[in-house]
Amino acid sequence: MQPHILQAHGGRPLALRATLAQLYHYRALIQVLVERELKARYRGTVLGFLWSFMNPLLLMGIYTLVFSVYMRIDMERYSAFLLCGLLPWNCFAAGLSEGTYSILGNGSLIKKVYLPSEIFPFVYVSANFAHYLLSIPLLFLLLLFYQVPPSGALLFFPVVLAIQFLFTYGLALILASLAVQFRDLLQVVPNMLMIWFFLTPVFYSSATVPGKFRLLMDCNPMAHVIQAYQAIFFARQAPDWAGLAVVAGLAGVLCLVGLWFFDRRKDFFVEGL
Repeated sequence: MQPHILQAHGGRPLALRATLAQLYHYRALIQVLVERELKARYRGTVLGFLWSFMNPLLLMGIYTLVFSVYMRIDMERYSAFLLCGLLPWNCFAAGLSEGTYSILGNGSLIKKVYLPSEIFPFVYVSANFAHYLLSIPLLFLLLLFYQVPPSGALLFFPVVLAIQFLFTYGLALILASLAVQFRDLLQVVPNMLMIWFFLTPVFYSSATVPGKFRLLMDCNPMAHVIQAYQAIFFARQAPDWAGLAVVAGLAGVLCLVGLWFFDRRKDFFVEGL
Protein backbone atom coordinates (compact mmCIF):
# COMPACT_ATOMS: atom_id res chain seq x y z
CA MET A 1 0.00 0.00 0.00
CA GLN A 2 1.40 3.39 -0.93
CA PRO A 3 2.12 5.77 1.97
CA HIS A 4 0.83 8.87 0.19
CA ILE A 5 -2.75 7.66 0.42
CA LEU A 6 -2.67 6.78 4.11
CA GLN A 7 -4.83 8.79 6.41
CA ALA A 8 -4.72 9.39 10.11
CA HIS A 9 -7.54 7.01 10.96
CA GLY A 10 -5.68 3.85 11.93
CA GLY A 11 -3.38 4.04 8.92
CA ARG A 12 -6.20 3.01 6.61
CA PRO A 13 -6.80 4.88 3.32
CA LEU A 14 -9.96 6.84 2.88
CA ALA A 15 -11.37 4.45 0.30
CA LEU A 16 -13.43 6.76 -1.85
CA ARG A 17 -10.99 9.67 -2.15
CA ALA A 18 -7.97 7.41 -2.58
CA THR A 19 -9.63 5.21 -5.17
CA LEU A 20 -11.01 8.07 -7.24
CA ALA A 21 -7.60 9.76 -7.18
CA GLN A 22 -5.86 6.58 -8.25
CA LEU A 23 -8.37 5.77 -10.97
CA TYR A 24 -7.83 9.25 -12.36
CA HIS A 25 -4.06 8.98 -12.01
CA TYR A 26 -4.04 5.67 -13.91
CA ARG A 27 -6.63 6.75 -16.48
CA ALA A 28 -4.23 6.24 -19.41
CA LEU A 29 -3.43 2.71 -18.25
CA ILE A 30 -7.12 1.97 -17.77
CA GLN A 31 -7.81 3.11 -21.34
CA VAL A 32 -5.04 0.85 -22.65
CA LEU A 33 -6.32 -2.14 -20.66
CA VAL A 34 -9.91 -1.58 -21.81
CA GLU A 35 -8.79 -1.38 -25.43
CA ARG A 36 -6.69 -4.51 -24.99
CA GLU A 37 -9.64 -6.37 -23.51
CA LEU A 38 -11.92 -5.34 -26.39
CA LYS A 39 -9.34 -6.36 -29.00
CA ALA A 40 -8.56 -9.67 -27.28
CA ARG A 41 -12.21 -10.66 -27.08
CA TYR A 42 -12.49 -11.62 -30.74
CA ARG A 43 -8.82 -11.98 -31.66
CA GLY A 44 -8.30 -14.91 -34.03
CA THR A 45 -11.95 -15.13 -35.07
CA VAL A 46 -13.05 -14.80 -38.68
CA LEU A 47 -15.89 -12.35 -38.06
CA GLY A 48 -14.03 -10.40 -35.38
CA PHE A 49 -16.04 -7.52 -33.92
CA LEU A 50 -19.10 -8.60 -35.90
CA TRP A 51 -19.66 -11.19 -33.16
CA SER A 52 -20.68 -8.30 -30.91
CA PHE A 53 -23.70 -7.98 -33.20
CA MET A 54 -24.16 -11.67 -33.98
CA ASN A 55 -24.41 -12.88 -30.37
CA PRO A 56 -27.32 -10.62 -29.32
CA LEU A 57 -28.99 -11.19 -32.71
CA LEU A 58 -28.85 -14.96 -32.24
CA LEU A 59 -30.30 -14.68 -28.73
CA MET A 60 -32.95 -12.28 -29.96
CA GLY A 61 -33.90 -14.72 -32.72
CA ILE A 62 -34.21 -17.64 -30.32
CA TYR A 63 -36.29 -15.72 -27.77
CA THR A 64 -38.47 -14.26 -30.52
CA LEU A 65 -39.12 -17.74 -31.91
CA VAL A 66 -39.96 -19.20 -28.49
CA PHE A 67 -42.01 -16.38 -27.01
CA SER A 68 -43.48 -14.75 -30.10
CA VAL A 69 -44.19 -17.86 -32.19
CA TYR A 70 -44.31 -20.92 -29.92
CA MET A 71 -45.81 -19.31 -26.82
CA ARG A 72 -47.35 -16.40 -28.77
CA ILE A 73 -46.68 -13.37 -26.58
CA ASP A 74 -49.04 -10.74 -27.94
CA MET A 75 -46.74 -7.75 -28.42
CA GLU A 76 -46.07 -5.69 -31.51
CA ARG A 77 -42.41 -5.23 -32.48
CA TYR A 78 -41.43 -7.88 -29.95
CA SER A 79 -37.92 -8.33 -31.37
CA ALA A 80 -37.15 -4.63 -30.90
CA PHE A 81 -38.57 -4.68 -27.37
CA LEU A 82 -36.46 -7.72 -26.54
CA LEU A 83 -33.21 -6.23 -27.80
CA CYS A 84 -33.77 -3.04 -25.77
CA GLY A 85 -33.45 -5.11 -22.59
CA LEU A 86 -31.15 -7.88 -23.79
CA LEU A 87 -28.20 -5.66 -24.71
CA PRO A 88 -27.91 -3.88 -21.32
CA TRP A 89 -28.55 -7.13 -19.46
CA ASN A 90 -25.70 -8.86 -21.33
CA CYS A 91 -23.51 -5.88 -20.46
CA PHE A 92 -24.39 -6.19 -16.77
CA ALA A 93 -24.04 -9.99 -16.61
CA ALA A 94 -20.71 -10.09 -18.47
CA GLY A 95 -19.31 -7.14 -16.53
CA LEU A 96 -20.24 -8.71 -13.19
CA SER A 97 -18.92 -12.17 -14.13
CA GLU A 98 -15.62 -10.87 -15.48
CA GLY A 99 -15.32 -8.34 -12.67
CA THR A 100 -15.70 -11.14 -10.11
CA TYR A 101 -12.76 -12.98 -11.68
CA SER A 102 -10.69 -9.84 -12.29
CA ILE A 103 -8.40 -10.10 -9.24
CA LEU A 104 -7.80 -13.83 -9.57
CA GLY A 105 -7.22 -13.48 -13.31
CA ASN A 106 -4.55 -10.81 -12.80
CA GLY A 107 -2.90 -12.39 -9.77
CA SER A 108 0.56 -12.63 -11.32
CA LEU A 109 0.50 -8.94 -12.26
CA ILE A 110 -0.73 -7.87 -8.82
CA LYS A 111 2.13 -9.78 -7.18
CA LYS A 112 4.84 -8.29 -9.38
CA VAL A 113 3.83 -4.68 -9.96
CA TYR A 114 2.18 -2.13 -7.70
CA LEU A 115 -1.12 -1.13 -9.18
CA PRO A 116 -4.30 -0.15 -7.36
CA SER A 117 -6.27 -3.40 -7.36
CA GLU A 118 -9.52 -1.47 -7.88
CA ILE A 119 -8.38 -0.90 -11.45
CA PHE A 120 -9.05 -4.47 -12.52
CA PRO A 121 -12.79 -4.71 -11.74
CA PHE A 122 -13.11 -1.21 -13.22
CA VAL A 123 -11.41 -2.28 -16.47
CA TYR A 124 -13.60 -5.34 -17.00
CA VAL A 125 -16.81 -3.51 -16.17
CA SER A 126 -15.77 -0.59 -18.42
CA ALA A 127 -14.87 -2.93 -21.29
CA ASN A 128 -18.34 -4.46 -21.25
CA PHE A 129 -20.00 -1.06 -21.13
CA ALA A 130 -17.88 0.04 -24.09
CA HIS A 131 -18.97 -3.14 -25.86
CA TYR A 132 -22.60 -2.27 -25.10
CA LEU A 133 -22.19 1.23 -26.50
CA LEU A 134 -20.65 -0.17 -29.67
CA SER A 135 -23.72 -2.41 -30.06
CA ILE A 136 -26.19 0.51 -29.85
CA PRO A 137 -26.13 1.09 -33.67
CA LEU A 138 -27.56 -2.41 -34.09
CA LEU A 139 -30.44 -1.48 -31.80
CA PHE A 140 -31.11 1.75 -33.71
CA LEU A 141 -31.17 -0.15 -37.02
CA LEU A 142 -33.67 -2.66 -35.66
CA LEU A 143 -35.84 0.09 -34.18
CA LEU A 144 -35.85 1.95 -37.50
CA PHE A 145 -36.77 -1.30 -39.25
CA TYR A 146 -39.83 -1.51 -36.98
CA GLN A 147 -40.53 2.20 -37.55
CA VAL A 148 -39.55 3.27 -34.05
CA PRO A 149 -37.40 6.39 -34.66
CA PRO A 150 -35.19 7.96 -31.95
CA SER A 151 -36.78 10.57 -29.72
CA GLY A 152 -35.79 13.21 -27.19
CA ALA A 153 -35.95 10.52 -24.50
CA LEU A 154 -32.42 9.53 -25.58
CA LEU A 155 -31.20 12.45 -23.47
CA PHE A 156 -31.90 10.30 -20.41
CA PHE A 157 -29.75 7.44 -21.69
CA PRO A 158 -26.44 8.63 -20.11
CA VAL A 159 -28.16 8.94 -16.72
CA VAL A 160 -29.42 5.35 -16.80
CA LEU A 161 -26.06 4.14 -18.10
CA ALA A 162 -24.21 5.86 -15.23
CA ILE A 163 -26.58 4.33 -12.65
CA GLN A 164 -26.07 0.87 -14.12
CA PHE A 165 -22.28 1.35 -14.17
CA LEU A 166 -22.10 2.36 -10.50
CA PHE A 167 -24.34 -0.54 -9.50
CA THR A 168 -22.27 -3.05 -11.50
CA TYR A 169 -18.91 -1.73 -10.35
CA GLY A 170 -19.92 -1.64 -6.68
CA LEU A 171 -21.17 -5.22 -6.81
CA ALA A 172 -18.11 -6.35 -8.79
CA LEU A 173 -15.78 -4.86 -6.15
CA ILE A 174 -17.44 -6.87 -3.39
CA LEU A 175 -17.54 -10.12 -5.35
CA ALA A 176 -13.99 -9.76 -6.71
CA SER A 177 -12.57 -9.24 -3.22
CA LEU A 178 -14.51 -12.22 -1.84
CA ALA A 179 -13.62 -14.50 -4.77
CA VAL A 180 -9.93 -14.41 -3.80
CA GLN A 181 -10.79 -16.37 -0.66
CA PHE A 182 -14.03 -18.06 -1.69
CA ARG A 183 -13.43 -19.55 -5.14
CA ASP A 184 -16.91 -21.08 -5.16
CA LEU A 185 -18.19 -17.63 -6.10
CA LEU A 186 -16.89 -18.22 -9.61
CA GLN A 187 -19.53 -20.94 -9.89
CA VAL A 188 -22.20 -19.21 -7.82
CA VAL A 189 -22.24 -15.92 -9.76
CA PRO A 190 -23.23 -17.41 -13.18
CA ASN A 191 -26.08 -19.35 -11.54
CA MET A 192 -27.16 -16.28 -9.61
CA LEU A 193 -27.19 -14.27 -12.84
CA MET A 194 -29.29 -16.91 -14.60
CA ILE A 195 -31.94 -16.74 -11.87
CA TRP A 196 -31.70 -12.95 -11.81
CA PHE A 197 -32.22 -12.84 -15.58
CA PHE A 198 -35.54 -14.67 -15.41
CA LEU A 199 -36.72 -12.43 -12.57
CA THR A 200 -35.96 -9.32 -14.65
CA PRO A 201 -38.41 -8.15 -17.36
CA VAL A 202 -36.03 -8.58 -20.30
CA PHE A 203 -37.99 -10.94 -22.55
CA TYR A 204 -41.39 -10.13 -21.05
CA SER A 205 -43.13 -6.89 -20.18
CA SER A 206 -43.40 -5.83 -16.55
CA ALA A 207 -47.11 -5.25 -17.21
CA THR A 208 -47.60 -9.02 -17.47
CA VAL A 209 -46.31 -9.69 -13.94
CA PRO A 210 -49.22 -10.66 -11.62
CA GLY A 211 -50.01 -8.17 -8.91
CA LYS A 212 -49.00 -10.49 -6.06
CA PHE A 213 -45.48 -10.68 -7.50
CA ARG A 214 -45.06 -6.97 -8.21
CA LEU A 215 -43.23 -6.41 -4.92
CA LEU A 216 -40.65 -9.02 -5.90
CA MET A 217 -40.01 -7.22 -9.18
CA ASP A 218 -39.97 -3.80 -7.53
CA CYS A 219 -37.21 -5.03 -5.20
CA ASN A 220 -35.10 -6.01 -8.21
CA PRO A 221 -32.76 -3.08 -9.05
CA MET A 222 -32.04 -4.38 -12.55
CA ALA A 223 -35.77 -4.50 -13.30
CA HIS A 224 -35.94 -0.71 -12.95
CA VAL A 225 -32.80 -0.26 -15.06
CA ILE A 226 -34.07 -2.51 -17.87
CA GLN A 227 -37.49 -0.85 -17.82
CA ALA A 228 -35.75 2.52 -18.11
CA TYR A 229 -33.96 1.41 -21.28
CA GLN A 230 -37.21 0.00 -22.68
CA ALA A 231 -38.94 3.31 -21.98
CA ILE A 232 -36.17 5.36 -23.63
CA PHE A 233 -35.64 3.27 -26.75
CA PHE A 234 -38.90 1.39 -27.32
CA ALA A 235 -41.64 3.51 -25.74
CA ARG A 236 -39.77 6.74 -26.61
CA GLN A 237 -40.56 8.34 -23.26
CA ALA A 238 -38.88 9.30 -19.99
CA PRO A 239 -38.24 6.44 -17.56
CA ASP A 240 -40.00 6.00 -14.24
CA TRP A 241 -37.89 8.33 -12.13
CA ALA A 242 -39.35 7.15 -8.81
CA GLY A 243 -38.02 3.60 -9.15
CA LEU A 244 -34.86 4.72 -10.89
CA ALA A 245 -34.04 7.23 -8.14
CA VAL A 246 -34.13 4.43 -5.57
CA VAL A 247 -31.77 2.37 -7.73
CA ALA A 248 -29.49 5.40 -8.16
CA GLY A 249 -29.28 5.80 -4.38
CA LEU A 250 -28.65 2.08 -3.98
CA ALA A 251 -25.96 2.16 -6.68
CA GLY A 252 -24.18 5.04 -4.96
CA VAL A 253 -24.28 3.34 -1.57
CA LEU A 254 -23.23 0.01 -3.08
CA CYS A 255 -20.29 1.66 -4.81
CA LEU A 256 -19.14 3.30 -1.56
CA VAL A 257 -19.59 0.08 0.39
CA GLY A 258 -17.83 -1.85 -2.38
CA LEU A 259 -14.83 0.51 -2.27
CA TRP A 260 -14.67 0.30 1.52
CA PHE A 261 -15.05 -3.49 1.57
CA PHE A 262 -12.51 -3.97 -1.21
CA ASP A 263 -10.05 -1.70 0.59
CA ARG A 264 -10.43 -3.69 3.81
CA ARG A 265 -9.59 -6.95 2.05
CA LYS A 266 -6.98 -6.05 -0.56
CA ASP A 267 -4.04 -6.31 1.84
CA PHE A 268 -4.66 -10.07 1.87
CA PHE A 269 -4.88 -10.51 -1.89
CA VAL A 270 -1.24 -11.49 -2.35
CA GLU A 271 -1.61 -14.27 0.23
CA GLY A 272 -4.73 -15.63 -1.43
CA LEU A 273 -3.55 -15.42 -5.04
